[in-house]
Amino acid sequence: MTGKAPRTGPAPNPLRAFAAVTAAYWAFMLTDGALRMLVLLHFNALGFTPLQLAWLFLLYELAGVVTNLAAGWLAARFGLAATLYGGLVLQIMALVALTQLDPGWSIAASVAFVMAVQGMSGVAKDLAKMSSKSAVKVLAPKENGGMFRWVAALTGSKNAVKGLGFFLGAAVLGLAGFQAALWAMAAALSFILIVVVLFLPAGLPGRIKTEESWRGWRSMDVRVNRLSLARLFLFGARDVWFVVGIPVYFQAVLSDGTVEGRREAFFLIGGFLALWIVAYGAVQAFAPHLLGAKSQPEPEITRKAIFWAGILVPIPFVLAGVSWASAGPSNWLTATLILGLLVFGFVFAINSSLHSYLILAFGSAERITRDVGFYYMANAAGRLIGTLLSGLSFQIGGLSLCLATAGAMSLASWLAMRRLAPTWAQ
Repeated sequence: MTGKAPRTGPAPNPLRAFAAVTAAYWAFMLTDGALRMLVLLHFNALGFTPLQLAWLFLLYELAGVVTNLAAGWLAARFGLAATLYGGLVLQIMALVALTQLDPGWSIAASVAFVMAVQGMSGVAKDLAKMSSKSAVKVLAPKENGGMFRWVAALTGSKNAVKGLGFFLGAAVLGLAGFQAALWAMAAALSFILIVVVLFLPAGLPGRIKTEESWRGWRSMDVRVNRLSLARLFLFGARDVWFVVGIPVYFQAVLSDGTVEGRREAFFLIGGFLALWIVAYGAVQAFAPHLLGAKSQPEPEITRKAIFWAGILVPIPFVLAGVSWASAGPSNWLTATLILGLLVFGFVFAINSSLHSYLILAFGSAERITRDVGFYYMANAAGRLIGTLLSGLSFQIGGLSLCLATAGAMSLASWLAMRRLAPTWAQ
């Protein structure tokens, strides 16, 4: 043997461990959603261009690409509890650091500082996400579709909480201001960290081998690699309109330029994005029931994932056409966009839930943290590309180009999913 076997505590009660992991993930995602809205709306109100706003989030997403590779290795070495705690601590540090932003700084200095802090938050988010999702693989019951139900419950509830965070961030920004909101979130997350440390059962799995090597970051399973590619384009298709395009469009339509007008716009934009995320999370949570997937075999669920990837493709193209044909912002166009994006959210949620199941079904139990880390690395890369293209496409061609780009990425995701077909058809 090349190293000593890792020490392990008593096996945790699965339900208690799942509840503790879920509570930590909820608390984290509440602050993550709120922080995104705080940064976006605060700096948009200061006059930042769409491309400058996109730059604020780029390091956040880039950090996720690197973190997901490293997080899988760290969890394999030190355990899932360690990476979960690390994510919570880093998020608290990021919130406190952002309170030091000086309004007197130049735009370049402000962008550089916020990018750095957002980078820290990006590391934190993906440590927490990888830890929580990997825990489901080792804790969920294997019979009666248990894993699909548990991962759907975790992911769906997380997104509902994140949606609440979007509304909370916009509301607190309008009522209390930027710094007060940050201090409040840091205090709340610190309390949650203490509670989770006290109540998380000993022996949470995840540590595989003390000799685990950094090599082998890419999965050995071609299905994981193909699914990861589809995930990259899927989340790029969402973020290309979600991060900058739609919030900036709505703020231009809803705000009359006065202080009261901006505050009202904050509430309305935060409310819509919160509704979108909450509804998305609810659909994710009920996806196993909606699809009748309780006892279906993996090949059948894979077939459904390919089908639903194709359903997503025309939606952003239709919305892009409507936006392009419109004479300009109008109540009719805004209502059409809201309805269309809610439909997009429903189909997107089904796709995301199927992906979240398949990565755990495809991933090897012996290297689950590495496979999940690679998959979420692709997820973060998609968000990174989507974020950059969101600001760039909106600045070049407005909302119609933004939505058309989302359509192109949806098409690429469907084509990547189709490459899984030979696997289940054999």
